[in-house]
Amino acid sequence: MNHRTARYSLLGAAGALLALTGAVLAQDAAPAAAPAAPAFVVDKGDTAWMLTSTVLVLLMTVPGLALFYGGLVRAKNMLSVLMQVFMITAVTMLIWVFYGYSLAFTSGNAFIGGLSKAFLAGVTTDSIADTFSAGFKIPEYVFICFQMTFAAITPALIVGAFAERMKFSAVMLFSILWVTFVYYPIAHMVWFSEGYLFAMGALDFAGGTVVHINAGIAGLVGALLLGKRTGLGKDLMPPHSLTNTMIGASLLWVGWFGFNAGSNLEANGGTALAMINTFTATAGAIVGWSLIEWIAKGKPSMLGAVSGAVAGLVAVTPAAGLAGPVGAIVLGFVAAIVCFFFVTTVKNALGYDDSLDVFGVHGIGGIIGAVGTGIVVSPALGGVGLSEYDMATQVVTQLKAVAVTIVWCGIGSVILYKIVDVIVGLRVRPEVEAEGLDIVEHGERAYHS
Repeated sequence: MNHRTARYSLLGAAGALLALTGAVLAQDAAPAAAPAAPAFVVDKGDTAWMLTSTVLVLLMTVPGLALFYGGLVRAKNMLSVLMQVFMITAVTMLIWVFYGYSLAFTSGNAFIGGLSKAFLAGVTTDSIADTFSAGFKIPEYVFICFQMTFAAITPALIVGAFAERMKFSAVMLFSILWVTFVYYPIAHMVWFSEGYLFAMGALDFAGGTVVHINAGIAGLVGALLLGKRTGLGKDLMPPHSLTNTMIGASLLWVGWFGFNAGSNLEANGGTALAMINTFTATAGAIVGWSLIEWIAKGKPSMLGAVSGAVAGLVAVTPAAGLAGPVGAIVLGFVAAIVCFFFVTTVKNALGYDDSLDVFGVHGIGGIIGAVGTGIVVSPALGGVGLSEYDMATQVVTQLKAVAVTIVWCGIGSVILYKIVDVIVGLRVRPEVEAEGLDIVEHGERAYHS
């Protein structure tokens, strides 16, 4: 190789090295390719709010509902009510994991889901559930727990209708059968995307049909089938502790913020709307019940005020995230007046013994709320509105949803009560009722003198 050739070879090598270096520098200087946008976001704030809401709904049930009901019965039956609510909560949570969640929230048909997630098959810490905002999800375990608390409180609400006279074994067996054949199908129909009432366009933000009408109708059927408490109309049967009842009602109100605002599944403006409506509807109902009672009976009572609170909470449940705050006040006020009329006049006129007014407050309040939701959702009344909203059409849809719930629950409950009656018997013996369910069925007393 001569010097010229060697020189050109060196220059060529140097040029190649410089070109390679330039290419590397150019590549480093070029902006990096943007990473692919994630398909969804699991927001920690949404998740934290839903965890909190779930615990609040549990607070509604134990101790809230248990103390509310417990204070309303006679002292000799206090523990029986506490035990029924407590055990129903536990047993229905287990059933929810075994097959309830799958039946309510998986694909099947328009009336019931399937068993693809029985025993939570396929659910992991990475599983996600939809919210109402595109691209935002929450962990599926959180959604499962949240809906589990709804499935627990609903059958517990029913026990107030036949309090002081139904066997503990019958209560538990009925609750297991009822959630399986009544609650899960209604929840699927109303809240699952393939459900019959969901597809119809029925609105139920947090459970007017699924929880309250459902429980109210089942309670009425139970009260009719079991008959009146021994001595009703002859013996005095006042609540033994309105203090416990007031504490329970207050815990219900606090927990109901998880029930209603949690049903938005996120922490945003819609959640705040459901929250303020849970304040205002309840306040309106407390004032409404107390005023009508003051006019009708000459005195506003503590029992009336807390009954009004529950009536307002029930009525606003299906409308919580759909109505405006003023519409919620009107809804609560109207529900309190109508529920007062049912528990003081209609019940006495028809002669049924709904011990703690489950039908009069939850059933009637739920019906008013469900139908009223079709009205207060109107933008003209401060509601959030719907695409192609027509008030008359929506009210008719709401009425259809109410009718389906009443028929499904009514017929189903009659059949299930009859089955339980054949297996274990529904009602305690007269001497047990006279002695009190606490000592006979549970071997203990709430109070010792």
